[in-house]
Amino acid sequence: MNNFVKRTLSGSLFVALIVGSILLSPYTFAPFFALISGWIVYEFHILSNHNHSITVNPLIGSIGAVLLFVGSFLYSSGIWQFPVYTIYGFYVVIVLISELYRKKENPIDNWAYFILGQILIALPFALLNYILFLDKWQPLLLLSVFVTIWVNDTGAYLVGVTLGKHRLFERISPKKSWEGFVGGALTALLSGYVFSMLIPQISLIDWFIFSEIIVVFGTFGDLIESLMKRTVNVKDSGNVIPGHGGLLDRFDSMILAAPVIFIYLTLLFNHVIK
Repeated sequence: MNNFVKRTLSGSLFVALIVGSILLSPYTFAPFFALISGWIVYEFHILSNHNHSITVNPLIGSIGAVLLFVGSFLYSSGIWQFPVYTIYGFYVVIVLISELYRKKENPIDNWAYFILGQILIALPFALLNYILFLDKWQPLLLLSVFVTIWVNDTGAYLVGVTLGKHRLFERISPKKSWEGFVGGALTALLSGYVFSMLIPQISLIDWFIFSEIIVVFGTFGDLIESLMKRTVNVKDSGNVIPGHGGLLDRFDSMILAAPVIFIYLTLLFNHVIK
């Protein structure tokens, strides 16, 4: 019971911080999510460094993620467009050159995992800026991504616990079931229906497609993170949220959901809504 209360309180507080940072202002969103982006990349490198041939400095990767996120915020919001990405690009070049002087056993692995952290983790979070500013400031649109993920996770858990018999991907995530996946997918449609009333310029059908894209690619993102942890034999990516593990554990669905939903929304706004 104590663990349940701890999980509930910490989870509720974290959700409140996410929702509040998005809805209040772009200037509450930017620092909060820049911190999250940097922290998650830090956790990723802690995980990858369990392989002793990999010695990426987690702080170096974290700084890169923050620079990419801040640059994306400034560019997408129209505050400052040049040379924000030049600064990030220069930082990446410096990191690659620095490996010449570190004299580590396997510099190729270090280069590869630094770039992987930037592409797999930092880039999806940087793209959240472009969803937020897809058509001026769209806080509800960005919030819909998070709410749909949460609704899907809740539906998948409840159905999976009660009805789950057929394993979805037992080798990587033994607890996930096809029944839970279908339950989450159906529950996510409710999120699409609610947001179709809040943002009516997107049709109900397009919202349903939006919801199912998040379900499919959010699930794959979850499985990717599970594969990472299983590979290095670690249960959680961290312990920053009491009872919930690390931030990477909480945001793993965003790894693939954010890039794909960004592409979908961009095409939708350019060719259907406008």
